[in-house]
Amino acid sequence: MGQFFPDADQFPLEDQIKNLGDDELLDFWEETQYLERMLVEEENPEVEHSLEYERVILQELMLRSCRRTLAGG
Repeated sequence: MGQFFPDADQFPLEDQIKNLGDDELLDFWEETQYLERMLVEEENPEVEHSLEYERVILQELMLRSCRRTLAGG
């Protein structure tokens, strides 16, 4: 299972996500979507952070998809 290290200076989110397997990455994305819905319902100002998670996760998924396409072609 993947781990999250909140000390972003030592372990940037991008590096942490690169170390996740595909299933773990998709689970992490699903969890961030769930948490975002909860924060929106509570009108919590931390919703901005979830948008960063989503951007980084989607970027990594696109990169992996491109790699698979290039490796298969």
